[in-house]
Amino acid sequence: MNHKPLPIGTDDFKKLISEGYYYIDKTLFIKELLDKKGEANLFTRPRRFGKTLNMSMLRYFFEDTGNEESNAENKRLFDGLEIMSAGEKYLSHMQKYPVISLSLKSAKQPTWELTYESLKESIGNEFQRHNEILCQLQIDTDREKFNRLQKQKGEPGDYITAIAFLSKCLHEAYGKTVIILIDEYDVPLENAYFNGFYQQMIDFIRSLFESALKTNPHLYFAVITGCLRITKESIFTGLNNLAINSIMNIPYGDCFGFTPEEIEKLLADYEQTNAFSQIKEWYDGYLFGNSEIYNPWSVLNFLTNADGLQRAYWSNTSSNDIVRTLIEKADLSVRAEIEELIAGGTIEKPVHEDITYQDIYSSDENLWNFLFFTGYLRSSEWRMIDDQIYVTLSIPNKEVCQIYKIKVLGWFKEAVGQKNLSPLYRAILEGNADGFQEKLTGLLQDTISFYDNAEAFYHGFMEGILTNMKSHIVKSNRESGDGRYDVLIRSLDVTKPLILMEFKTAKNFPSLEERAKEALEQIAEKGYDREFKNEGYQNSIRYGIAFYKKNCCIKKEEVTL
Repeated sequence: MNHKPLPIGTDDFKKLISEGYYYIDKTLFIKELLDKKGEANLFTRPRRFGKTLNMSMLRYFFEDTGNEESNAENKRLFDGLEIMSAGEKYLSHMQKYPVISLSLKSAKQPTWELTYESLKESIGNEFQRHNEILCQLQIDTDREKFNRLQKQKGEPGDYITAIAFLSKCLHEAYGKTVIILIDEYDVPLENAYFNGFYQQMIDFIRSLFESALKTNPHLYFAVITGCLRITKESIFTGLNNLAINSIMNIPYGDCFGFTPEEIEKLLADYEQTNAFSQIKEWYDGYLFGNSEIYNPWSVLNFLTNADGLQRAYWSNTSSNDIVRTLIEKADLSVRAEIEELIAGGTIEKPVHEDITYQDIYSSDENLWNFLFFTGYLRSSEWRMIDDQIYVTLSIPNKEVCQIYKIKVLGWFKEAVGQKNLSPLYRAILEGNADGFQEKLTGLLQDTISFYDNAEAFYHGFMEGILTNMKSHIVKSNRESGDGRYDVLIRSLDVTKPLILMEFKTAKNFPSLEERAKEALEQIAEKGYDREFKNEGYQNSIRYGIAFYKKNCCIKKEEVTL
């Protein structure tokens, strides 16, 4: 069959419909917005869950372009979609309002100066999109200001009130109040925090929003999207008209992401119903209000890649800086909780929707909240204790679990590279098994472990530790003798001892020593160091190493080849 192309990365509603992409109908979002009658609506959802596409859909539905032909073309985009059967109550709003549509996702630059230029460009482009009203403005100073802004030559004071000013101009030109759409409002805030100009960005965004959304007589309604509700920095100061719609709220629960019913239809349309269990295991698991939700980005990518292999498609679509910091700053109790989550367990934490980047590291609670609201954790149940909501948290699915594992191990290897491991290396090379065991145990207790494939984890752990042993050649998992050794360390100077390591895992702490002895015996039985005698090596240090959680036991034997 010839299937419609899947809209991966296509977030313009007009392009998606007019070019024949597959579309999962979310147009009843429009009905729900009109029914709720919120004047300013904030929707927080994880990255890549359809926020930008929905904002584009709202624009094409509500916007009066001032051109009959263009309006008719945009109206045809909705032919056959659910909103067209909702009734005249809703269709009477179709293409009746001027719309301001502003995305802040491009304002992700390394300096305040570059970010400010990016914001000026985004604002200027929106003024240019409405250039046809310039000649209708009655006041000379308004025309001059409009012209400056569309040419990106405005003064700083022009930009902090730019959205409010454009809404005034559009209201006067069309005689109708304005709809304001602001997408990914928190992207520049997160970027500014990590690049050191947070206060400047806070001041700018606060002024931009206050002027546009607070007691603006030219506003019909506004929709704002992002991942988080940033409130303590007063981004939404005094906005008593703001309706918060987070992943914890029941309304709009099925408007972002794919529901199970939508997944079943999608798989049937693409003759992939046999992949349902794989997709559920890897990309399901989110709960928005009462709605079970699949990650749309990952599902579409999975179906596009015809090899049928599950991958963590979502891993590079959002910032991992907070996750990384959580792991790097974690104390023993937090590391234990992360290990519990990776192992498939749950933790219970107080949850609040007010996030502030400045305070995010002040307590572990803030970090757990960040992970929850950005999609790295999900809630399965909640309860109230003294007016505080406590939620039971877990990792949503295999995709997110894999992200944790890959990132954790990668970040640990980087962190290990920054440590002074020379005492550990010295102990290894000198045959000091007690010193080796002491240093290795310390490193184990500083990291995060997961045990679904325990020996592979410890093997990777040891490879990370030995990466910077630059004075020697380090090889792993190579054929030698009658099998494959785990790790070989050798100097180019054949008069120095060859070093072999074999790893085992223990089922419990008491069996550690016995397992270390078995590892040591395996090196001798398989003759891993036998062939190196021909290369001139005369001596060998053999290490049998057994692991159990954060503990290890090392047995050593020195032999003449």
